[in-house]
Amino acid sequence: MPQSPRTGRDGDVLAVVSQSGPTVSFFDAACDRHLGEVHVPAEPHELCFDATQRLLWCTLTYHSGYYHANGGRRTELAVIDPDTRRVVEFVDLAPEHGPHGLALDALRGRLYVSVEGAADRPGGVVVIDTATRRPLGRIDTDAPGPHWFAIDPAGRTGYATNKEAPFVSVVDLERGTLTAKVEVPGSEGLAVSADGAHAFVAAPYGNFSASAGERPATGLRVIDASTASVVDTLPTEDIVLPVHLTSTGKLLAGELRMAADPGSQLGRHAPGRLTVFAADTRKQVGEVEVGLFPLTITSSPDGRLAYVSCVVSSTVDIVDLETLDRLARLDIAKLGEPGAHGLAYVPRPA
Repeated sequence: MPQSPRTGRDGDVLAVVSQSGPTVSFFDAACDRHLGEVHVPAEPHELCFDATQRLLWCTLTYHSGYYHANGGRRTELAVIDPDTRRVVEFVDLAPEHGPHGLALDALRGRLYVSVEGAADRPGGVVVIDTATRRPLGRIDTDAPGPHWFAIDPAGRTGYATNKEAPFVSVVDLERGTLTAKVEVPGSEGLAVSADGAHAFVAAPYGNFSASAGERPATGLRVIDASTASVVDTLPTEDIVLPVHLTSTGKLLAGELRMAADPGSQLGRHAPGRLTVFAADTRKQVGEVEVGLFPLTITSSPDGRLAYVSCVVSSTVDIVDLETLDRLARLDIAKLGEPGAHGLAYVPRPA
């Protein structure tokens, strides 16, 4: 079927986490119509779609709150059928807790889930068999709070970003071992290039109590996979949290912006910015204003559309990456489901 000139392809679906809902909502990708939602336990964060099993994985991270201030860490993942919009299983990772980042190796049928550390063990990555939906083991990252996680296209190397730890953890997925620590001043989102040669990491992490003059330069650190070292920095004006690489080689960074507020030491949230780079040349090609506190980015399979969830405004902006126009805004708060976070693009069944 032909694509809509406004948004996505007929029959495709966008899934959106409302972490304070707590729900996963579904929207028609062609006309942005709300199709329904699935209620899940608090506090859902990230989504990952497995096209082979045709299931959505959703991390349930905290009982309440967020990374720096939560009411205790959860231990489960919700497995959701996006076609019938129902939960088919809860996978309990206990004693592992605080599951957050998700990365899928569809070829090997492996799902990687970052988990926070405890008194008796560092943070790490749990490996799950996507066919049986059961854990196979864990890989230590030697940091207390690994957050985002990404793998190279070959499925051999994984990268875990760590908010407080001054390094990115590099792990060998075949041997299940930590192989390197790349020096980075705290880190947030990341993406790996299509050839696996580089990882793009948002740094420093979102320490909003520090003034701009006290923080390291904001931007994307470029890690050379062959040397496990930072070889370049793509500068941004503000702190970046989410990072995403499209199928067409556009590197997307979500910048969080604050405005001065005499009544608040931290200031107030201002509209965020989607900054677009060309991954091959590492040059900025444009920017688009988005909602408050961009937290997750995904894109359509053809790389034409970007979806940016913004947790404070509870919105999802849909951006045409060819023209850099904002085509639409999904107002998740109007559904009574605040806290837009995780995203997944679900193509129609074959």
